[in-house]
Amino acid sequence: MAQYVKKDDDRDEEEYSPFLGIEKGAVLQEARVFNDPQLDSRRCSQVITKLLYLLNQGETFTKVEATEVFFSVTKLFQSKDIGLRRMVYLIIKELSPSSDEVIIVTSSLMKDMNSKTDVYRANAIRVLCRITDGTLLTQIERYLKQAIVDKNPVVASAALVSGIHLLQTNPEIVKRWSNEVQEAVQSRAALVQFHALALLHQIRQNDRLAVSKLVTSLTRGTVRSPLAQCLLIRYTSQVIRESSMNNQSGDRPFYDYLEGCLRHKAEMVIFEAARAITELNGVTSRELTPAITVLQLFLSSSKPVLRFAAVRTLNKVAMTHPMAVTSCNIDMESLISDQNRSIATLAITTLLKTGNESGVDRLMKQITNFMSDIADEFKIVVVDAIRSLCLKFPLKYRSLMNFLSNILREEGGFEYKKAIVDSIVILIRDIPDAKESGLLHLCEFIEDCEFTYLSTQILHFLGVEGPKTSDPSKYIRYIYNRVILENATVRASAVSTLAKFGAVVDSLKPRIFVLLRRCLYDNDDEVRDRATLYLNTLGGDGSVVETDKDVKDFLFGSLDIPLANLEASLKNYEPTEEPFDISSVPKEVKSQPLAEKKTAGKKPTALGAPPAGPTSTVDAYEKLLSSIPEFSSFGKLFKSSTPVELTEAETEYAVNVVKHIFDKHVVFQYNCTNTIPEQLLENVVVVVDASEAEEFAEVATMPLKSLPYDTPGQTFVAFEKPEGVPAVGRFSNVLKFLVKEVDPSTGEAEEDGVEDEYQLEDSEIVAADYMLKVGVSNFRNAWESLGPDFERIDEYGLGPRESLSEAVNAVINLLGMQPCEGTEVVAANSRSHSCLLSGVYMGNVKVLVRLSFGVDSSKEVAMKLAVRSEEESVSDAIHEIVAN
Repeated sequence: MAQYVKKDDDRDEEEYSPFLGIEKGAVLQEARVFNDPQLDSRRCSQVITKLLYLLNQGETFTKVEATEVFFSVTKLFQSKDIGLRRMVYLIIKELSPSSDEVIIVTSSLMKDMNSKTDVYRANAIRVLCRITDGTLLTQIERYLKQAIVDKNPVVASAALVSGIHLLQTNPEIVKRWSNEVQEAVQSRAALVQFHALALLHQIRQNDRLAVSKLVTSLTRGTVRSPLAQCLLIRYTSQVIRESSMNNQSGDRPFYDYLEGCLRHKAEMVIFEAARAITELNGVTSRELTPAITVLQLFLSSSKPVLRFAAVRTLNKVAMTHPMAVTSCNIDMESLISDQNRSIATLAITTLLKTGNESGVDRLMKQITNFMSDIADEFKIVVVDAIRSLCLKFPLKYRSLMNFLSNILREEGGFEYKKAIVDSIVILIRDIPDAKESGLLHLCEFIEDCEFTYLSTQILHFLGVEGPKTSDPSKYIRYIYNRVILENATVRASAVSTLAKFGAVVDSLKPRIFVLLRRCLYDNDDEVRDRATLYLNTLGGDGSVVETDKDVKDFLFGSLDIPLANLEASLKNYEPTEEPFDISSVPKEVKSQPLAEKKTAGKKPTALGAPPAGPTSTVDAYEKLLSSIPEFSSFGKLFKSSTPVELTEAETEYAVNVVKHIFDKHVVFQYNCTNTIPEQLLENVVVVVDASEAEEFAEVATMPLKSLPYDTPGQTFVAFEKPEGVPAVGRFSNVLKFLVKEVDPSTGEAEEDGVEDEYQLEDSEIVAADYMLKVGVSNFRNAWESLGPDFERIDEYGLGPRESLSEAVNAVINLLGMQPCEGTEVVAANSRSHSCLLSGVYMGNVKVLVRLSFGVDSSKEVAMKLAVRSEEESVSDAIHEIVAN
């Protein structure tokens, strides 16, 4: 490819496409050659080729233009030239004539379909099936059935492929061809058997039993075509996956068939079988062995496509069964120098997953020579694999860190450099011994870093980790260089980093003050403002005193308030003598209007619902509840849940409930909508049975006087509970009301009504209702700031689960906490995972949780739970939630 481009460059990038510069108008003029009395077959073929080129380039013909070309083309049926006839078939298919035009060529195509020339027959079948509708299809169905079992494989394949396309539009007709298709499956022609099997499977695909019978009958050795064999292997895998008897003897014949295909003479069949075995659910190491063996042989094949297929499959297997792939390591090492960079990259990443500690250094030397030859997208894959290897073998951090720092200095794009920096940061955080060398590597990198984002991220990280090292002063030079040499964004970040060193390392304070004072004369206002702020905060008189705890919290603490909420509160703040109180900002993660669910075409289901806008959900609910005298004495609202539907969609009455949590009370807010135009509901109330919630006692009910059609309204029920206790329970709900008929003509309701009731779904108070989702910007710092005083750690068995992801989500939902740093996402086929959660527990107690999950071969999930909070009782309560 490189030579081809070079040749183009040498010739001033001239192109020699025969279609260069052709225009639709000129080609349509040329199409008049179709009307000549003496047809020039070569000339006509060239014009059709140009028309096809225009159509495939996205050029559109008007209705008049398409019709004119179509009628001109039909005159070419009189030519006996086989090559021209094939071009005619192609252009008719592309023009897709309308139903009234199709009849012009139908007779010619049907004549060709019964021609003695096989090429005519095959192409005529394809064209007819493409342009005809259901009515004409019934007329030619007899011919198509005959064509399916025709002795000529080209004709049979054309009919079968047409059947596959027609199955989408006329399935009833195609399903009547089952006997002929079944016969075609026994054909000796490879393509016919392949197409017949594909069509037969599509006909039966909605009947699992029929597909199972088809696979059972064909796996006994009647399929000779390698292409058909590959299809059959895929269908067999599908049957095994869908079978409910995963590890029973019923699956063994199918597995034996897959294993038998590993000894087939066709390479494509061998590979397809090996890939199918590796992708089986719950496959054991013993079952994998024969598949790994044939893939290992492919690694030394002379064909690049086989080497690529084998190494890509082994790469996937290494994610779940790394030990099974170790036998191929020697063969894969030879592929590191493969000319095909995709093969080399896959070989390296597989080796990094399966290699042992003793071979790391040798592998790093091989990779070093390889990195300069591949594109950034491949380099990122290698960097991610090296990071995983370093976490797997922490004692090898020196060689791996040196490798990362070396490639960090080389040329590369933003995503590549970001991947390296992220890897070094993770290694510094997880391997304490790597901290000092890693920070120095990052300092050297920002000396020449061209990416502002990476420079600011590294400076922030330096400010957090640098002061904790044995000699923090050695980093100051690198940081202050950024103040002198960089753009305003990086300079501002460097000022903040200097302030963090001054706050933590008292001996450096005088030097830091000198540097910060120099920043007061910067030409950027953000840099000047930060320098002024930090000098005043740290005590810019130059005295060496210990920094106040409040100042350290200001510099290093995480902002526990969502920025959207802070912005909304600042907008609503009216300047008075009282300063703005940041503690008044709500901590709910989502800041949005009352999330009352709307049914299609309905109004919002909330009487007195808060207006849309920046006001947070909690603020809106708090105003609503404090306006009701019965609830005004309940104190400050801790949390309001999202609405939970208590009725199904499109029922007579739509009801959802919002749970409001106070320290000693819980208020259920039932949002009701009447969807029947001829009815008016009065005295609407929800009768709540709390027999399954023993710790709750009903204290107040607020009925809804009137509920007209399509006008949302609310009724409330309040319960008392033990103070500060996360009581849980289930509540059954019945909607009771007085129904009055409404006259549609006048809109007036009758005076007399009928008592009625409507059963609603149960509602629950769960442990997650006592937890606010509050994120932290830097989990590690927040974790260390809480300290180990009230840390509680224990291990739990979660039993068998469908996947690790399902187990992680179940625990997150159980605790009702906010996932941090994207740790809620579980990598595909991962056998272990760590998740970080944060939140605020009832009583405004900050809580942080570290979860470590592991899953074994039988899908049993084990979990280690570490909790830190501001109160010992809260840490214990989190463990009790999981234990129960």
